[in-house]
Amino acid sequence: MASKLSDVARTLVAPGKGILAAGETPGTLTKRFEALGIHSTPDTRRAYREMLFGAYGASEFISGVILQDETIRQQASGGLPFARMLTELGILPGIKVDAGAKPLAGSPGETVTEGLDGLRERLAEYRKMGARFTKWRAVLRIDGDRLPTRACIHANSHALARYAALAQEADMVPIVEPEVLMEGAHDLARSDEVTSEVLQEVFRELFVEDVQLECLLLKPSMVIPGSRSSEKASQLEVAAATLRCLLRHVPAAVPGVVFLSGGQSPELATAHLDTINRLQWPAPWTVSFSYGRALQDPALERWGGHKDRAEAGAQALIHRARCNSAAALGAYSPAMEEGQDGIRMPNAAQPATLDH
Repeated sequence: MASKLSDVARTLVAPGKGILAAGETPGTLTKRFEALGIHSTPDTRRAYREMLFGAYGASEFISGVILQDETIRQQASGGLPFARMLTELGILPGIKVDAGAKPLAGSPGETVTEGLDGLRERLAEYRKMGARFTKWRAVLRIDGDRLPTRACIHANSHALARYAALAQEADMVPIVEPEVLMEGAHDLARSDEVTSEVLQEVFRELFVEDVQLECLLLKPSMVIPGSRSSEKASQLEVAAATLRCLLRHVPAAVPGVVFLSGGQSPELATAHLDTINRLQWPAPWTVSFSYGRALQDPALERWGGHKDRAEAGAQALIHRARCNSAAALGAYSPAMEEGQDGIRMPNAAQPATLDH
């Protein structure tokens, strides 16, 4: 099993490729639709997902797509289930399996991710439906020196490890996602401190549960100041702090680190990934992306729920996927942020200048 699963894990982080996170629940996707005046129904959600998954040339930059329970049960307009459609396009289908973050008893303001009950049976069903990898998200909030508590870090790390063990038992690669939220007034140093503590606990629990590190991927937050912080860290400062933190706490046996965007703008998430990959420090794992909104938002805005704009939406996705593919190789350039008509896209981030 280890060899087969490790091959899947390495395929997901093939050079210049990353993961499209499209595991939003119908409720979450409905909120995004409504913000743009799009009526949310199973059919409109299916049409949106088909536009994303079927974007011409996506497999050049996208190795896998994270689906959700509704999505993996849906069919494309041609009658193929989405998981099979992706497989035939050369993209690995994955599945989000957690049941969301719920209030943590005895710790106001904190959450623990639920969904372990019945997970073994759900994983077996998803595997039969074609899923090759899975994802579970834990959420940790920084509030000064008060949060996160040790209890919150431990509870979420333990759940992540139990999930990962069950996923490997079901012959699927687990993506372990401990997200330290950007929301807050914390500075870069506090982000580093909390991320370090979280990663240390996550891998301690993975070891206890006998999870095979060669057969999983880590999906962490970047070490970055909170969105309300008065500190403005440069791209190089964020990249250096993030890579230093990972080198201290992520074992070399892990084949890949695929960052979440965590509320960053699409361009800034790309530029940060590029800067991390330009640093000369030796990293034992591949560093790539598993972005949701940082890949989807431009496509969603271009599409807008209109069938005749599906091609424009697909092109917007491919543009962002191409930029992030370059960033995963440390080869992103601001010149890539030019639109189809040669006009520079607004708010394009300027990557830090580093020697390769």
